[in-house]
Amino acid sequence: QVQLAESGGGFVQTGGSLSLSCAASGRDFRSDAMAWFRQAPGKEREFVAAINWSAETTVYADSVKGRFTISRDRSKDTVYLQMNSLKPEDTAVYYCASGPKFNIYGPWNYWGQGTQVTVSS
Repeated sequence: QVQLAESGGGFVQTGGSLSLSCAASGRDFRSDAMAWFRQAPGKEREFVAAINWSAETTVYADSVKGRFTISRDRSKDTVYLQMNSLKPEDTAVYYCASGPKFNIYGPWNYWGQGTQVTVSS
């Protein structure tokens, strides 16, 4: 069974940090691009960050550039999102995704169930 399992969400105050993890299983994800998306209440899901298969190239949404860092450990089929200087507007459910191309528009074939991140003001 193919699965992406996010963890690490929680509650943090403005200016704080959180680290998210996404463990992939059920198939070999080492050649896939991996990404993080988020969806805030009442809003559409939006792209946050992506990393290519070799971890040599990353791309970020302007809203998180300089504050968030995406990384991956191919030996563990795990992707991470380090989030610093968090703001209330970062509050959302965060999802990881994988796909065959390093392209923010996808296709993103596999999705996790999401983990809640709440930033208090």
